[in-house]
Amino acid sequence: MHAIAIIAASGIGKRMQLKEGESKQLLEVGGFPVIYHTLKAFQMAASVQAIYIATRLENRRILEEMAEASGFSKLKAIIEGGNERQDSVYNCIRALEKERCTTGSLVETILVHDGARPFISPEEIDEISRLAMLYGACVPANRPKDTIKLVGDNPDFFGKTLDRSKLLQVQTPQGFRSELLIQAHEQAGLEGWYATDDAALVERFFPQQPVKIFETGYHNIKITTPEDIPVAEAIFRQISARS
Repeated sequence: MHAIAIIAASGIGKRMQLKEGESKQLLEVGGFPVIYHTLKAFQMAASVQAIYIATRLENRRILEEMAEASGFSKLKAIIEGGNERQDSVYNCIRALEKERCTTGSLVETILVHDGARPFISPEEIDEISRLAMLYGACVPANRPKDTIKLVGDNPDFFGKTLDRSKLLQVQTPQGFRSELLIQAHEQAGLEGWYATDDAALVERFFPQQPVKIFETGYHNIKITTPEDIPVAEAIFRQISARS
């Protein structure tokens, strides 16, 4: 299987309450930067042939040195991120398309992952890639633990309660057959249409395309707020104890 991983790591992490210039992907968990754990998982995934990462230019040297020191040989390119996450992913898509046109390399699936999700496993990555190739699109998700309510017409009051059995919390990496995702991003760029994740782009421009659910556990957290760091440390200790 020939899969390319795109890792979006350009976010400034406003909710992490970081100082100017700091990056949440470079915060340490288990003695290593968050992005180190992310890159390691994709390096170890058998299905992944190359990794493209979108980040701020000031992080380029740090990532290059990390990749060299850690043997992350699959890191193909470090691309400047855009204003929005979607722009960052599209920048990587254009870079890999240019590479593919030059070398004629085969890309069957593209996996798009949040750089601040450090605990996805290589086995999960390979399964998502396999299911994406089989069904066209595959997205990992887990079941919400809390009751979810809609906000009512008056934003100060709740509306109806949603049926939790029919809800899933979406995660990454989201996998797609390459041409499907590329066309979705190209069309979104032409229309200036933005979505919160890549699956929403595919749903918008290819409404007949089913998106396969890959249900995961609760380890694949996205580090977003300061409270997530001690949770991440606990997950890291648990994973380390099992390995």
